[in-house]
Amino acid sequence: MNEQSFPQSFETRAIHAGQPADAATGAVVTPIYQVSTYKQDGVGGLRGGYEYSRSGNPTRTALEENLAALEGGRRGLAFASGLAAEDCLLRTLLRPGDHVVIPNDAYGGTFRLFARVVEQWGVEWSVADTSDPASVRAALRDRTKAIWVETPSNPLLGITDIAALADIARTAGVRLVVDNTFASPYLQQPLALGADVVVHSTTKYMGGHSDVVGGALVTSDAELGEQLAFHQNAMGAVAGPFDCWLVMRGIKTLAVRMDRHSANAARIVDLLTGHPSVTQVYYPGLPSHPGHEVAAKQMRAFGGMVSFRVAGGEEAAVRVCDRARLFTLGESLGGVESLIEHPGLMTHASVSGSALEVPADLVRLSVGIEAADDLLTDLTTALG
Repeated sequence: MNEQSFPQSFETRAIHAGQPADAATGAVVTPIYQVSTYKQDGVGGLRGGYEYSRSGNPTRTALEENLAALEGGRRGLAFASGLAAEDCLLRTLLRPGDHVVIPNDAYGGTFRLFARVVEQWGVEWSVADTSDPASVRAALRDRTKAIWVETPSNPLLGITDIAALADIARTAGVRLVVDNTFASPYLQQPLALGADVVVHSTTKYMGGHSDVVGGALVTSDAELGEQLAFHQNAMGAVAGPFDCWLVMRGIKTLAVRMDRHSANAARIVDLLTGHPSVTQVYYPGLPSHPGHEVAAKQMRAFGGMVSFRVAGGEEAAVRVCDRARLFTLGESLGGVESLIEHPGLMTHASVSGSALEVPADLVRLSVGIEAADDLLTDLTTALG
């Protein structure tokens, strides 16, 4: 089956795009090309264009083509981590003196990259409430080159209207970057809504099994894709072949996993919204969520991430994390197993004292695909 004959269904592309049966053996799963260099048929006579695995590797190529197909882009690129992907993108788009608008509830690692690394080479940044298009428009400057968005955001599950910000970005002549990690391409298609680049931590839902670290960029702009590929090779933070293979394995079940993550999360939200120990629940599937209508418009379902605030402050929130047993206390998200964490002391400690500081009584859940009743029992016990 060639690319042109693929059905348009996401589930079929997830399994087949970029991954034909191996020409040499007929293997139905892309082999792990655990190799650093390739025999040349005479000087410059490359087989399939491969010369050195930093520049290109067949297993990585398969993943990159698969990522592009799932996001509806023209070019996909796989990296050693989500932050490596972000670093490559920023160094491709920006020059000293340029400016970027970032969310006021960005992931702590992204904030650290801007505040402690990118700023050191002369790039300016400012925060805006990306759920409010007027706030983003007001934050633009003459040297603004990009608007950076997470939707849903980490950890407060804020929702940004991608199409609305795409209009603002086009009018201003800047790039719109969307971190699609929380939603995955199964639930949300930012490029189709007007984004220029999609960012992923493939460690999360794409890999889905908490056994790989990786990142990705996808764009519909062929010229930008070439620029990103140049920087990917020049900077060298590429995904290794085994890591690429693990992400591809995870992607094959992405659709069915996301359906279960979303269904389980909805059950848990029902519990939390009626619990006396919980003062606020953050989940875009709630009709009371300020971004619910936008999320319903641009997402297939509302995903498996849930955050909530606990009566009693930080101490009580930490106690909930410590009491959980089936929910594993740990950072990261998007795996088949459920995780619980305290963002203020764990994943978002780097934003402490900044405009992005998260509430001290906040708990974040990555809802897995276990039996929902078991998860509800564990959480009820943890809440006391």
